Amino acid sequence: MQTPAVLSVDLNALARNYHTLGAQIGAPVHPVVKADGYGLGAGPCAQRLMDEGARTFFVARAAEGVALRTALGPEPIIYVLDGCHGAVVNDFRAAAVRPVLNQPAQMAAWAAAGGGACGLQIDTGMNRIGFRPEDAPEAFEGLVLVLTHLACADEPANPMNRRQRDLFDAVTQRYPGAIRSFANSSGCFLGADFAFDAARPGVALFGGGPEGRPDDRIAPVATLLADVLQVREVPAGESVGYSRGFIAERPVRVATVATGYADGLLRSYSPRGEVWVAGQTRPLLGRVSMDVCAVDVTGLDVAVGDKVELFGPNRPLDAAAAAAGTISYELLTSITARVPRVYRQ
Repeated sequence: MQTPAVLSVDLNALARNYHTLGAQIGAPVHPVVKADGYGLGAGPCAQRLMDEGARTFFVARAAEGVALRTALGPEPIIYVLDGCHGAVVNDFRAAAVRPVLNQPAQMAAWAAAGGGACGLQIDTGMNRIGFRPEDAPEAFEGLVLVLTHLACADEPANPMNRRQRDLFDAVTQRYPGAIRSFANSSGCFLGADFAFDAARPGVALFGGGPEGRPDDRIAPVATLLADVLQVREVPAGESVGYSRGFIAERPVRVATVATGYADGLLRSYSPRGEVWVAGQTRPLLGRVSMDVCAVDVTGLDVAVGDKVELFGPNRPLDAAAAAAGTISYELLTSITARVPRVYRQ
């Protein structure tokens, strides 16, 4: 069945980003594929990354770990960043996934269930989850990975990056033999001394720039395309969309495009959003509706059925996110299940 909006996922570009990040940081890359692969499909994306050499993956929730194990089979190592809670420990056991332990209660639950290979998170400044450095436990049986998370890696000059790096280095001296994972997507661009033993990138694999803006080193992976449903001439003085969100000061040719906030096209695109159509960047007009948006195609040869690129190679992901007042992470993970994912390789 033909659908008027499609999210196209370029797995070759994903593979290029994987190798780019590894070369940039000079350490093995352990991909983060949480939130269903940042909205692009964790199974297909992780499978391609396995084909490229990845053998360790990270997700956020236990259910994501179970689903990824089903998709990938028994070979890869899968860590759950949230750790384990109560009865969820049984799910970890059944799916052979590993928790990243973040607090004493999780350590106790994992030990009570028999222990085994696991990770440990040290909070070096995010104040989110993980053990504060002064509360970090001593080395224990089964601990094979220690990680932390950078708070300001998208700001290379921020001194917080170096403080976190040095603190992590100091704390992890008590865990000889454990893999130390430090650099996230942006951290891969901070320098070789941020590499430690393994990098843990997420959004840059999927096309997000390391400083929250388009970066030629990162290939676009996701392309959101939608069909033109109708084209009309709007006279001067008339309005477009709800609440007269746009009032034409001159005659305007308007294309109604088959994607809206029910597809994940953020309503906050109004009024700064832009799209790529007929070889040009053109503005959205008025408010994004649930199922459609309006685009100024004055002077362009645009017809019903033509494709409009909401983001992709011609409309960079980070630029689109900035226009919506957000970041590439939210833009990708907001694309709803109504939009089919199509994989190219």
